Amino acid sequence: MSMSLLRLSPLLLALTLAACDDAPRFTQAEPGEALSGGKATVQRSDRNAYSLPSANLSPERRLDFSVGNSFFRSPWVIAPSTTTARDGLGPLFNTNACQNCHVRDGRGHPPEPGDSNAVSMLVRLSIPDQPYLAREIERIGVVPEPTYGTQLQDMAIPGVAPEGKVRVSYDSHTVAFKDGHQVELQRPTLQITQLGYGPMHPDTRFSARIAPPMIGLGLLEAIAETDILANEDPDDRNRDGIRGRANRVWDDAQGKTVLGRFGWKAGQPNVNQQNVHAFAGDMGLTSTLQPKDDCTAAQTDCLAAPNGDGQGGEKEVSDNILRLVTFYTRNLGVPARRNVDAPQVLAGKNLFFQAGCQGCHTPQFTTSANAKEPELANQVIRPYSDLLLHDMGPGLSDERTEFAANGQDWRTPPLWGVGLSETVSGHSRFLHDGRARNLLEAVLWHGGEAQAARDQVLTFNAEQRAALLAFLNSL
Repeated sequence: MSMSLLRLSPLLLALTLAACDDAPRFTQAEPGEALSGGKATVQRSDRNAYSLPSANLSPERRLDFSVGNSFFRSPWVIAPSTTTARDGLGPLFNTNACQNCHVRDGRGHPPEPGDSNAVSMLVRLSIPDQPYLAREIERIGVVPEPTYGTQLQDMAIPGVAPEGKVRVSYDSHTVAFKDGHQVELQRPTLQITQLGYGPMHPDTRFSARIAPPMIGLGLLEAIAETDILANEDPDDRNRDGIRGRANRVWDDAQGKTVLGRFGWKAGQPNVNQQNVHAFAGDMGLTSTLQPKDDCTAAQTDCLAAPNGDGQGGEKEVSDNILRLVTFYTRNLGVPARRNVDAPQVLAGKNLFFQAGCQGCHTPQFTTSANAKEPELANQVIRPYSDLLLHDMGPGLSDERTEFAANGQDWRTPPLWGVGLSETVSGHSRFLHDGRARNLLEAVLWHGGEAQAARDQVLTFNAEQRAALLAFLNSL
C-alpha cells in the first residue's frame, strides 16, 4: 500500500478500502493520468484554461487556430454591411457571437429568476412525433413546433419580431444523506412570454439547454465508432443496470444516418455539423449545409428580411470561415488534471468506482489513427464519458425526443476539466439546464440507470463526500 493512502485519516482509509471490495483500488496515480488529452493536454489551470490550442499543435497550425478563434469571438452584424465577412446576423437569433454563450470557451448558465436574458441558455422546441412526418424526423430528429420551429430565438433584427422571452423559476426539495446531511435541489420551470407570432401548439415540448464547454471536441470526434459502440448494452446483458445505447442521427454532408456523439442528447455527428447548426440556430447565419434562414412559413417578416449571402451564391458563413472555426473548435485543448496523487483525490477516485460511476463515465479511450487532425490521433485520453445515451430517470426528463433519444435519455457528459468550471466560467452550474448549483447537486439529480450510483453516494459521510468532490474537482 502506498504511503499516500496511509496519510489519510484512519476512518476514511478503512471506509474507502472496505467499500471497494468489488471495484479497483487506486493507491497511486496511474501512468499519464494527469494528461487528460494525451499529448494535446494543456498545462494551464487559470481562467483561460479552456481557450488554449492543443499542446502538440505546431506554430504554423496555430495561425489557423488564431484566425478561427477570431471568428468565434467577434460579433456578426446585420446585412447589408461593409463588413461583408461577418454580416447576415439574424433575422432571428439568440446571440451575435459564439463567445457570448461559450464565455472563454466554457459552460453557459441559466438566467437568474425574473431575468429574461438567457444568452447562454437556449430552449429547444418540438411537438410529439407524427407518423406522416417520418422523413422529417429522420433528418432533423424532431417535429418542429409549426410556428416557432425547433429553437426559440429571443432576439431579432429591426423590423422583425423576436419569437419570445424566457424566464426561469425554481421549486425546491430536499435530499438527505444517511448521516443526516441535507441538500436542497432546485427544479426549474420555464415560462415563455411575449410570443411574437401567436400561441404555440398546445402539445409543445420545451427543453432548456445551457452551452456546454468546448474543450476536447476534436479528441471526442477522433474516438473510433467501434470503440464507442463496444460499450453499448441496451439489453443490460451484464446485469449492472446500465443500458447505454448510441443515438443515430442525420449527417447533412453524407445524407445518411450515422452515430451521434455531440450535444446533450448526442444529436450531432461531428464538430463541423455542430458548428453549422449553431451558426444557423443561434445566430441565424446560413452556410452551405444550412442554406436557408431559420424562418417558418408563419414568419413573413423574417422571410422577407435582407441577408448577407454573396452575389455569387456564397453563404453568410463561407466554407473557409466554417473551416477555420471548425479547426479552432476541434483543437481547444483539455487542461491537465491537478493533484492526481493526493491522498484525498485517490480516496475519492476509489469511491467514484465503488459507486459505479465509471459504468457511464468511461475513464479512458485511445483515439483512432485517422483522426481529422493529426495532432489528435493515437492519443490516450481520459474524458470520463462513453458518449452514449442513458435513461436518467423522470427527474431529469424534458419529455422531448431527439432522434433515438427519448425524454429521459441524455448523453453522458465528459467530466474532463469539470473542476475548473467555476474558474473559467465564473459559476458552478451543471446539468443540461444548469439546475445544479454545484457538483454534489448534479450527482444527486441522477436517477434511472444511475439511481444505484446515486443511492450509494447517499451513504457517504462528510469525509467521503469531501473526497469524492476532491476527485471530481481534480479532473
